[in-house]
Amino acid sequence: MQDVKINSYQFLVLVIFFTIGTSLLTVPSVLAAEAKQDAWIAAIIGTGMGSLVIWLFIIIALWFPHFTFIQINEKVFGKWIGKAFSVFFVLTTFLYTSELLFYCGTFLNMHALPSTPMVVLNILMAGVVVMGVRLGLETIARSAEILIAVFFILFLFLVVFISPEIKFENLQPVFEVGTKKIVQSSFFYFVVSSVNCVIFLMIFPSFINKMKQGKKSFLLGNLIGGIIIIIITFLTITVLGPENTARQSYPSYELAKRINVGDFVQRIEGIMGTLWIIALYFKTVLYFYASVLGLAQILNLKDYRPLTFPLGMLAVVLSLVIYPNVIYQQYWDSTTGNTLSLSYGLFLPLLLVVIYGLRKKKLKKEARNP
Repeated sequence: MQDVKINSYQFLVLVIFFTIGTSLLTVPSVLAAEAKQDAWIAAIIGTGMGSLVIWLFIIIALWFPHFTFIQINEKVFGKWIGKAFSVFFVLTTFLYTSELLFYCGTFLNMHALPSTPMVVLNILMAGVVVMGVRLGLETIARSAEILIAVFFILFLFLVVFISPEIKFENLQPVFEVGTKKIVQSSFFYFVVSSVNCVIFLMIFPSFINKMKQGKKSFLLGNLIGGIIIIIITFLTITVLGPENTARQSYPSYELAKRINVGDFVQRIEGIMGTLWIIALYFKTVLYFYASVLGLAQILNLKDYRPLTFPLGMLAVVLSLVIYPNVIYQQYWDSTTGNTLSLSYGLFLPLLLVVIYGLRKKKLKKEARNP
């Protein structure tokens, strides 16, 4: 598994897709519910906060350039405590894999294929995810490299055609809700887009062929993804208005419905759906890859592929029972989901930094005399 290598550009693309992921359709409504017309400012603050967390991940990765996050845990915390933290990491990433299958199935069921049972949609998505993970990280990265061009062409198409509908008065008055509310609302986006990027410690830098460029790709990818979300949030607020944005489950999908160029280019919301499915697919693949590779390393297996089919089937079953409805899912995401993400994506890395600082001399001595 250690022979797998991807280049820094491919890593950049994967970080962009992961950062956008679920945020593309859902984040504008969450931000608008709290920050109202200042939601776009909250997105900017969330992106800035995210860059600090990405820098923390880079520092940890550079201390152990040939290890994955699972191996780093065991090295720093010791065998058994490290394995316990690693099991928590794997369970969380697997849970999020199932959650994203639920997102995908629910969205397609509501807007594209209402007569198709959700179980069929989840099985189809899981099948493609399992196929991607079995083919390996290099194949996933190459497909992302191709689809990023499609993504940006469709995104540019959306931005250009919706621009005539912008009403700048929807942004006024600026800073009406106050700085405290804006920062609080940016917290959800910060967790979803940046804190969860801890899964890239399963890839970076051990599977990147050039570490220095990979470091830049990690920061830049998160920033580019953040800029896309800022643009989408800005457009939803200026076109739909803050109240309408907050009411919608998928405001950016509703945004695409408003496109009308000369009564000819109309109802192209399928473009937004395509953008989201592409980004969601890569986010799901990366979560699933992190969970199966992590489990393989915990169990000291030479190959993770035998785990993909049983875990894939388990993920489908879990995706069907994880939430009773969308309302519960939204409540869970803003409470338990946030706590879980902060636990494995922020508190665990910070604890790792503290323990490493205390054991630094001993670990360096062990490295010199294995």
